[in-house]
Amino acid sequence: MPSCLSSVENEMMDNGFGSLIRRKRVDAATQARQKLATQQLARKLSLFDLTAIGVGATIGAGVYILVGTVAREHTGPSLTISFFIGGIAAALSAFCYAELACRCPSAGSAYHYSYVCIGEGVAWLIGWALILEYTLGGAAVARGIAPNLASFFGGMDKLSSILARQTIFGIVVDPGAAILVFIITALLCTGIKESSLAQAIITTINISALVFIVLAGAYLGCKTGWPGYEVSSGYFAFGANGLLAGSATVFFSYIGFDIVASTTEEVKNPQRDMPFGIGIALSICGILYMLVSAVIVGLVPYYALDPDTPISSAFAGYGMEWAVYIITIGTVNALCASLIGSIIPQPRILMAMARDGLLPSFFSDISKHTQVPVKGTIATGIFIAILAFFMDVSQLAGMVSVGTLLSFTIVALSILILRYVPPDELPFLPSDQQSNVNGQHLDAHGADLLERPLLEQNVAQDKLRRRKIAVWSITMVCFGILVVVAAVSTKSLSSILRFILSGVAGMLVICFLAVLSSVDQADTNESFTKSGGLAEEKNWGEVHRQPISGSLFNHGLSSLILASLAPSEIIFDIHD
Repeated sequence: MPSCLSSVENEMMDNGFGSLIRRKRVDAATQARQKLATQQLARKLSLFDLTAIGVGATIGAGVYILVGTVAREHTGPSLTISFFIGGIAAALSAFCYAELACRCPSAGSAYHYSYVCIGEGVAWLIGWALILEYTLGGAAVARGIAPNLASFFGGMDKLSSILARQTIFGIVVDPGAAILVFIITALLCTGIKESSLAQAIITTINISALVFIVLAGAYLGCKTGWPGYEVSSGYFAFGANGLLAGSATVFFSYIGFDIVASTTEEVKNPQRDMPFGIGIALSICGILYMLVSAVIVGLVPYYALDPDTPISSAFAGYGMEWAVYIITIGTVNALCASLIGSIIPQPRILMAMARDGLLPSFFSDISKHTQVPVKGTIATGIFIAILAFFMDVSQLAGMVSVGTLLSFTIVALSILILRYVPPDELPFLPSDQQSNVNGQHLDAHGADLLERPLLEQNVAQDKLRRRKIAVWSITMVCFGILVVVAAVSTKSLSSILRFILSGVAGMLVICFLAVLSSVDQADTNESFTKSGGLAEEKNWGEVHRQPISGSLFNHGLSSLILASLAPSEIIFDIHD
């Protein structure tokens, strides 16, 4: 395997189009130099830390509102089933992130994965989409603090002027939101272990509030006979369409496991802890969501739920007005945890892009004392604070959903590429027949191929044939999904035409899924362990290969379909 690209390939890489499809290669020599360097992220995170970060970033304050909105408009009493279906879809995406985090344990999350598997152009787009998602999401979360504090203290006029919203020259500013962002930014600059500890404390308070809701609500429900489930419209008040529409909406309440993936480079044992951390965090969130929704829709008929404060109003209707204080404490802590989750990944994505030469090297600097990207964290905090202080970003929140679906879809596609059409530059030999990294010796299989050129040629032709079939199958599956999404979303088309397009495209997807399932997966028993990105000179060297501890099921294709079919017009109000 040559350690550098051929002259033709180098010439192609130098032109504009070539740079867009250039894929990141793992340089073992560069990685060894980086390990000896002083500027390294600290590997301090354990499984408990990952779980705390994941649960805190996922359970936002929106769950306190989402219950009423979705039940009234989409699901009725069957809200719990919608949360279950949404959790299954989120789990498929989470499996994709977990597997890629094991294979590519580096900062950058979806940006890094797409750079390795797809190319620089897509990675650049994903990187900025993630930054936009976390920036707008963080600003929206920060602006939600003042209203919740006002409800706790009895009105906006009861808050201190430094926390309450003010009107200056016709602009409603929120100093409390900016102050909170600066506090969180200062906390994150102290170190990743300190940040995860604070996240664990805040998340514990939030979970305690949710557990109180479940226990107190279950007591009231058993005492009153669960009147919410005795409605005349039945359990599935809006039918299957409403149930699925509610599932698509609550799917966004599970977003947060991708933030865990951005801290991979700071995990002590990423191959072991990342899958468990993502899985445990998602399981905890799903269980809490289903329990809270089951209790609330059982206490109050779905049509009587308050769309703004469903949980507080439900308890107030039973004479428990004091419960609003516990719920508000949980809401404020959920907002703080979500804000931490919005700021943590941004400097790490900026750092990865700077390492790859796509951003100034300023963002790749890591503090020698705290071993976190302090400069990037401060820059991120200042920008989010400015947005939160001056702007009401709720109108732009829909862009967050677009960025989320785009990143989820690209990650799922990366899994398909890695499994069926791995990058040409990577030598994929069976794990028990791998040569060492420096190429000092050949295994028995490699020596046999050198002695038998005809066998080597047949193996190469068979590999090329398999790759071509896989490429076309993946392409046609993606094309079919896009046609289905376009047909379903385009309301200007007639119902018959939409039905025909959806049916034909659906059959196309099913046929090529069958073809793809008949293709043997590539033996990709490698771990791309490059720390962050390309060398500044963009050297492309040998591949460092390390077997993965454990294996995961291939849910890439299912996740790609679910992510593509989710409605992109849903506004991101889960953490607001």
